[in-house]
Amino acid sequence: MPPRAAPPGTGRGTPRGSAAPRGNAPGRGGRGGSGVRGRGAGPAIAPARSQAAGLPDTSAHVTTVGVKRPGFGTSGRAIQVSTNHFEVKIPEANIYHYDVISPSEKVLPAALNMDIIKRLQEVIDPVTFTPRAVYDGRKNMFTPRPLPFGASGEFDVTLEDPPSPADNRGEPVRQPKVYKVKLTHVATINPEVLSRFLQGKQSHDNAVLTAITALNVVIRMEPTLKYPFNVRSFFTESEQKDIGSGIVLWRGYFQSIRPAIGRMFINVDISTGAMYKSGPLIRVAMEFMGYNDPARLSGDLRDRIRLQRYLSGVRVIVEMPGQRQMTRRPARVVKKISTRSARELTFVNREGQNLSVEQYFKQAHNFALRFPNLPCVELGSGALIPMEVCTIPKGQIMRKQVPPEKTKDVLDFATKKPQERLASIKAGLGVLAYGQSEYVRQFGMIVSPNAVPYSLQARVLDPPVLQYGQGSRQLTIKPRDGAWNMIDKKFYKPVAIRRWCIAIFERRQRFRPDLVEEMKAGLLQAFASVGMQVFEQDPCIEWANPNDQVAPFLRAVGGKCVQKNKAGPELIVVVLPEASADLYMRVKHFGDIVQGVATQCLRSSKCSRAKAQYFANVCLKINVKLGGINTVPDARSIPVLTDPHNPTIVMGADVIHPAPGADGRPSFTALVGNVDSDTAKYIADCRVQTSRQEMIDDLEEMATNIFTMYQAYRTNVEKKTTAARRVIFYRDGVSEGQFQHVLEYELPQLRKACAKAGIPDAKITVIVVGKRHHVRFFPSQSDADRSGNCPAGTVVDRDIGHPVEFDFYLHVLYDDNGFTPDSLQALSFALCHVYARSTRSVSIPAPVYYADIVCARAKNHYDPDGGMDFEGSGVTLDDNQKSSSLEAFKRGFKPLNSAMRKVMYFS
Repeated sequence: MPPRAAPPGTGRGTPRGSAAPRGNAPGRGGRGGSGVRGRGAGPAIAPARSQAAGLPDTSAHVTTVGVKRPGFGTSGRAIQVSTNHFEVKIPEANIYHYDVISPSEKVLPAALNMDIIKRLQEVIDPVTFTPRAVYDGRKNMFTPRPLPFGASGEFDVTLEDPPSPADNRGEPVRQPKVYKVKLTHVATINPEVLSRFLQGKQSHDNAVLTAITALNVVIRMEPTLKYPFNVRSFFTESEQKDIGSGIVLWRGYFQSIRPAIGRMFINVDISTGAMYKSGPLIRVAMEFMGYNDPARLSGDLRDRIRLQRYLSGVRVIVEMPGQRQMTRRPARVVKKISTRSARELTFVNREGQNLSVEQYFKQAHNFALRFPNLPCVELGSGALIPMEVCTIPKGQIMRKQVPPEKTKDVLDFATKKPQERLASIKAGLGVLAYGQSEYVRQFGMIVSPNAVPYSLQARVLDPPVLQYGQGSRQLTIKPRDGAWNMIDKKFYKPVAIRRWCIAIFERRQRFRPDLVEEMKAGLLQAFASVGMQVFEQDPCIEWANPNDQVAPFLRAVGGKCVQKNKAGPELIVVVLPEASADLYMRVKHFGDIVQGVATQCLRSSKCSRAKAQYFANVCLKINVKLGGINTVPDARSIPVLTDPHNPTIVMGADVIHPAPGADGRPSFTALVGNVDSDTAKYIADCRVQTSRQEMIDDLEEMATNIFTMYQAYRTNVEKKTTAARRVIFYRDGVSEGQFQHVLEYELPQLRKACAKAGIPDAKITVIVVGKRHHVRFFPSQSDADRSGNCPAGTVVDRDIGHPVEFDFYLHVLYDDNGFTPDSLQALSFALCHVYARSTRSVSIPAPVYYADIVCARAKNHYDPDGGMDFEGSGVTLDDNQKSSSLEAFKRGFKPLNSAMRKVMYFS
């Protein structure tokens, strides 16, 4: 028997959910910007059919989760686009749904479940499973005919044949593990419900959801048996890139059944999988750690935890180098790395002997370890195995966050120009080979062998006119191609800077005094050009010593400003070296949480000898951090947003979850809302909550704060008396399966907040923004922008939208305000232009973008010296450990400094 660690705890960790949105997201439809490209206004939109065509049945028996589609938009100029959707004919015969139960002491991996069901169908009982069933790796099996055992059936499955007596050489015969599988018939699916749903005559109910699930399992069955897979994508080694650190990227293909208006599609896209590098475990571990000598793998605790984070969850094959294996054992999961070496780890064997792991392998396997001083890996079973007898098989998805320094490599591999992407998607149809799949054929689904991307009509919306401040050569500007410039423009509300200072964390030899003077002059010139008045032309400048702590140094710099000006700085410009994430977090904790002073970080390599455009971009951020407003939408161009009779609060909300494998770490929530009548000045609130919970616990309190501050700003600053009458709530990051939860859990909190803030009659609209969809649009060459993408402002709400509900790649869940499609699309597009950090329209409404940034900065609320570990050790925690860790994170979360609550500190 191999050596074993102490019995593991009962906790299994949180299963890694992947309920991605169906695709109702802002695609290019909310990217912002103008589609007018100097080629004339383009043809007017001519309705191809009556307004009622394609709209859902208005009778009460057709119910929806969100708002029923009220109509289609007509604004803008028409363009023709292709999309990565391929029409599919749905089955006509019934589909039979079975519940799959594998009695086990723990939940088995989906890949192992697939192997069990494959063995059951092909070897154990092929007669029962002809034609073959399809299986999702978890609980659901679907068949094209009833299985012959009646209501339920039980099967014993082994993944390998029993060893023959000749193989065991007199040793005790180890029988293969038996998996018990129970199948129970739970439903018969009539595809007619899908046909009615596509025609808008059927509710989006459980029968429809199950039917769509069945078709998704059918199209995914063949590739999941052949290739590594996650929920919706599978990956092949035909196109790969080694990015170092033990990580190899594989090209993958995403596929999903998508119901649309009047037809069913398969949505196909390319994706990227980060895979563990295959090979001897020691070699891969050395590459990850950046070592040349295996002996260094026995390093200190910090290095071991870093390696453990990387290796936990990987499957390894155990085999003695140079020895013939009688049977090939299945790969086994690494749980953690031992704290002691194979020479130091001891255990008592069956004969009562006290052996080290090193002695055991010599005695039991006649194998002398070459590296007995290295730690062992502990497998899920508790067995302790020397690293040198472990090999990582190829094709394993790394289900954890890619190291930050590798993000650029992943983006370089994943990003393709539009036409290259379209070519890859077309090539993917060959890999998917729907026509050759026995599963697709047996279920009666038909995809044309010559299928081409679906072509449809899109519209390019007119951009809003933007207004700048007094002193601008032109007070207004209309964006072109999604961009505009600030030449001869003054901010709408520029701030005055009375006192400021410069703190430099780069070495004086690298960032010399002459470079600092040049940078200071560039900033002062940029401040003047955008209308920001600076009273102090010669700010205090200090260089930090290598051993200086961030907070005491910044406090000392502020002290020098006090000595000089009799008051502290309103702004600290901080120059940081390369690779300074820790320094950045410390600066932001000091400025935003502790001291309540605006901080603007600049990277030394960027601000040294920088051009005027660089400093102009920096001013965009500084102005709003100090309470200014850069630009506002002109009221006449977007009356629906700036209607004085309907004062409007626009909010963005988001939740960010810990990285996969980071047990006991919390989720963070953010809510952002405007306080001004022009929807350009925003404030934010950030909270900590239970790990991986998507619904926002403190929404009522957060929203009440924002509503109250909106009313105060309106009364005290704008001198207006009317209260807010509309609330538009953009919610990021929820999947379609969670839409009902938003309506049941978050909408009531918004209503209570309105009542508490004295605006009980405010009408609420709830819109979900889902970014992680796989819908892509490809324009013709004559309509494309310079990068080959759709023009900014492209919107699609016909043909491939939801059959019943109100979506245009933003999904409307609730609408007291009764917005028309045109008004809501124009309003959302206008909000893509008020993102303060750039002079380009962005891909989603600015408040949602801000909420995403606030969530990402939540770590800055913790004391950098408080010992909070956001990554974890890679080891699965039990329930008590998780609860204790979460409580520590909740206690350690420091609130925003009160001075920062009224400004856009997050810009």
